[in-house]
Amino acid sequence: MQKYDVAVIGGGLVGCASAYYLSQSGADVILLERGQINEGASGRNAGSLHFQLEQRLVKHRQELAEALEHYVALTQIAIDHWRNIEQELNCDLEVVMEGGFMVAETDDETRLLEEKSAIEKAQGLTVELLERKDIHKLAPYLSDKVQAALFCPHEGHCNPRLLTPAYARGAAANKVEILTNKNVTGLYKKQGRWQIKFTNNQINKNGDAVIAEMVLNAAGVWANEVGLLASVDLPLLPVGLIMNVTEKIPKVIHHLIQHVGRKLSMKQVNDGNVLIGGGWLAKLQHQDGKWHSERPALIHTDTVKENLRTAASIVPFVRDLHLIRTWTGMTALAPDQLPILGAVDKASGFYIAAGGSAFTYGPTYARLISELILTSSTSFPIAPYAASRFQ
Repeated sequence: MQKYDVAVIGGGLVGCASAYYLSQSGADVILLERGQINEGASGRNAGSLHFQLEQRLVKHRQELAEALEHYVALTQIAIDHWRNIEQELNCDLEVVMEGGFMVAETDDETRLLEEKSAIEKAQGLTVELLERKDIHKLAPYLSDKVQAALFCPHEGHCNPRLLTPAYARGAAANKVEILTNKNVTGLYKKQGRWQIKFTNNQINKNGDAVIAEMVLNAAGVWANEVGLLASVDLPLLPVGLIMNVTEKIPKVIHHLIQHVGRKLSMKQVNDGNVLIGGGWLAKLQHQDGKWHSERPALIHTDTVKENLRTAASIVPFVRDLHLIRTWTGMTALAPDQLPILGAVDKASGFYIAAGGSAFTYGPTYARLISELILTSSTSFPIAPYAASRFQ
């Protein structure tokens, strides 16, 4: 069997970026992807770069207080990373970082923005709380219902169809062996090394296997399935999400728009389309009482309508646009909404990088986990994200 230093399982953003950084430091790497590169959540999300704490995290701010402060500190590394990522990968990724608003419509929501602002500023994130008159000078397209907004100058978006393939090309140039349509069916230790068994999804034949000193589980929504093959139970739950895109119009929205009390994410991309999402759920498909991981999440038309109503209430002109497409994606979330990142104590040489805001922070997760695999340490502490916190 062919031997490698590291086997990366998962061909999404975190997996391809990790393969790139590992190989850049000289490691001999193989990447195994069950479908095609960027076929999962990494290529089906809306591409937001949201460095402010999201609504889903703000909602649980009290029980996550200590972890969130650490998480906010991680944004400084991520922001610097994104500022230089096109130069690093030597290609246009349609990265736009013109700033983002998290808006509030009520006094209670404004107080929530003030509390969130204190957490973020304490960790060095640049945010500014704006009143109605200042908001509408910067973003006249916002509704008069918006009475306050927290502005972060670093937020923006990137084209998710371009980023992961760029990392995959870089990894391939570093001689990473990238195998697609390979479904991992076995992970076990033999003589101190990991043996990884896999089958070809397109050819009906006996499986194959490789040996690796270390394994990185970057399988996203399938990370728990991969973990169980190595007798590692990861509390990552699949979540289906919907996204919507309107017709193209001249550039109007120059910022990322989020809401502190309602599910909303909105931005206008380079081509002129307006992307609308924000964590609205799609229906996961089940078979025999279990989630069917090979079937896409389903669209609920009522959910789409409510998502669009929310968007139109904050940016009124959206009401007049034609919706041209709605699609679904699936992501994995831990119970505390934060990533699972690091070595797995009970499985020597087995690492995990999944969950959390894996597009916004994906390149940074990949760089940190690669440091850990190669040097047993990281340039930023990731202990709070260890799988062991769920024991």
